[in-house]
Amino acid sequence: MAASSADPSAPSSGPSPADPVILARDLVRCASVTPAEGGALTLLGGVLAAAGFIVHRMTLSAPGTPDVENLYARFGTRSPNLCFAGHTDVVPPGDPEHWRFPPFEGAIAEGVLHGRGAVDMKGGVAAMAAAAIDHVKATGEALPGSISFLITGDEEGPAVNGTEKVLRWMADRDERIDHCVLGEPTSRAALGDMVKIGRRGSLSGTLTVHGRQGHVGYPHLAENPIPGMVRLLAALTGERLDGGTTHFQASNLEVVSVDVGNPAYNVIPAEAKARFNVRFNELWMPDTLAAEIERRLTRAAGNEVHFSVAFEPRSSDSFLTAPGPFVELVTAAVEEATGCKPELSTTGGTSDARFIKDFCPVLEFGAVGTSMHAANESTPVTELVALKAAYAGIIARYFEAFGR
Repeated sequence: MAASSADPSAPSSGPSPADPVILARDLVRCASVTPAEGGALTLLGGVLAAAGFIVHRMTLSAPGTPDVENLYARFGTRSPNLCFAGHTDVVPPGDPEHWRFPPFEGAIAEGVLHGRGAVDMKGGVAAMAAAAIDHVKATGEALPGSISFLITGDEEGPAVNGTEKVLRWMADRDERIDHCVLGEPTSRAALGDMVKIGRRGSLSGTLTVHGRQGHVGYPHLAENPIPGMVRLLAALTGERLDGGTTHFQASNLEVVSVDVGNPAYNVIPAEAKARFNVRFNELWMPDTLAAEIERRLTRAAGNEVHFSVAFEPRSSDSFLTAPGPFVELVTAAVEEATGCKPELSTTGGTSDARFIKDFCPVLEFGAVGTSMHAANESTPVTELVALKAAYAGIIARYFEAFGR
C-alpha cells in the first residue's frame, strides 16, 4: 500500500501520512514500458480510490497505434479544480546487465530508490499523490474546490491515445480543470532549481533534392542532388530565425539526418534527403515557420535546384503561462520546501503540457532529471520526501489563493 492506515488502537493523532517513497517503489515495480499498463495505473487508482477519489479508467485507441490505458481521478465536485498530471509509462530499460539493480525491482539502497521510472516520472506521480491524499484526509468535504489527477500511459510513446484524448473525454463530460501542475522532472542540478512556465514549439520536416541518376564517369548525363542539398541546408542554417524573446531562447533549426541511400562509388544518386527539426518560440506558429522555411529554400534554389519539402503533421505550438498569481504560488511553495529559488524556464523538449495548455494554465515541476532514460535511473528518497512537501505546499497555497 502506498499509504499506511492509522492503527485504530493508537491514540487519536490523525491519519498516518501517505508515504511517497513506498508508493514510488511500488510503481517502479510495475513494468509499464509504453504501451503496457503493467499494473501501475491499477495500483495508483486503488490508492486514490481508497482516499476518496472518484477514479475513471479508460482505454483509448487509434488506427495504427497501440491501445493505451489512462486514468482520471477527482476528489470534490466544486471549482476550482487543481489537476496534477503525469504518466506512469516508461522507456525500455535496455540491457539489464548495465544496471546495478534490476530495473523493475524497485530497490532502495543507501537512501536511493533505483529503477526505471524513479525519476521520469513515477517518483513525481507518487509525491503528487501522497501530497493530495494527505490534504484531502485533512480537509475532507471542507476542501474549497477539487483536486484531480490526469495520468496517461502514452507519454513516452506516440502520445496519440493519452493526455490529448483524455482531455477531450473530460470536455465531453463538462469536466473542467482550472490549473494544472505537470510533474515532469524539471530540476537540473538540485531539486527546485527550475520550474517550466512554457515550452517551445516543435516542427519537423523532410527536405528532398531531386536529381537524375547516372554514371560518375558521365556526369553530364546525370544531375547530382548532393551539391544542391548542401546549398539548401546552408540557406536554412546560415541565418538566425530570430533573436529570442523575454521568456524564450532564440528559435533553432537542427538538421538531424542527411541521406542519399547510395552504396556505390560509381553512381550519381537520384535524390538526397535531409530531415530537420525546429524548436521555436512564440514569434512563430507552425504555418508561419513552414512558410519561412519554404521561402528560404525557394530563394536559395533559384532555377537550378529542384526540391520538395514535407512537414510532419504532429507539430506543436509554443506556449507560455505568464508570471502571475499561479506562477508565484508554485514558485513560493517550491522554494519553501527545497530552499531553492526556481528559475522560470521554457527550455527543453516537448511534454504533455502542449495539450493541457489549451484547457488551462499549466506549469511543470518535478525531480532532478539527470538520470532519466539512462541505465541506473535513480532518485534519493530525501528528494521524494521534499518533492511531496513542495506539492503539498502548492495545494495549500492554491486553495488559499483560489478556493471559494
